[in-house]
Amino acid sequence: MRRTTGVLFIVAAVSFAIAASVLSATFDWPDILREPADKVLTEYADGGSSLTWIWFAVAWTYGLLAIPILMLPRAINRESSTLLRIATVLGATSVLLSLIGFLRWVFVVPPLARAHAAGDTGVAAAWTAQHQYGGALIGEHLGELLGIAWSVGVSVFILRTSVLPRWIGWAGLVAGVLYLANQGDILSTAVPDFPVWDAAGLLGSTAWGVWTILLGVGLYLRQSRSHLE
Repeated sequence: MRRTTGVLFIVAAVSFAIAASVLSATFDWPDILREPADKVLTEYADGGSSLTWIWFAVAWTYGLLAIPILMLPRAINRESSTLLRIATVLGATSVLLSLIGFLRWVFVVPPLARAHAAGDTGVAAAWTAQHQYGGALIGEHLGELLGIAWSVGVSVFILRTSVLPRWIGWAGLVAGVLYLANQGDILSTAVPDFPVWDAAGLLGSTAWGVWTILLGVGLYLRQSRSHLE
């Protein structure tokens, strides 16, 4: 189970990275998230159904991450750890919230894009409302914060127990801090003068994704259960 969990962490992170890269090349994501409604909806309509399917792939490849998150305590034989149990709940909840944020591009945005293309003048307000609530609040703010909390909790657990190499724990803390800095960009959508570090989104999400892969590799390469005791 330990190796299976490790492989699932790697598969989830790599498959999401591939899907997100395709989305970035196709739809200028994530930069387009901060563009006006007219531009976003026009470009979404131009992307057609293929863009909707790309968003579907992005959503569910990220959703795969919930499986190894839930498996991790048992995989390392630490199901009784309160810290790890709390971290697991936070991590699974994070994936669910992020999944909601991603899937609005599949079920909510396409009708808005069609209405915008048809000349509906009220679409811009509807777009802003769903974008701020489903995207900025649920997917980005809460989803990212709980994901960071999970990775920090797992990293602290690794450092306390040496259940995996300690450098994986330190790497997780660094990735968490970098990713946390991206909250400035999210909060600036509500508080325009909130300080923003433009590079935080790319650096933080990349570091967090790489750490997830390293966690998977560490689990897979651990030689025997005796090392986990």
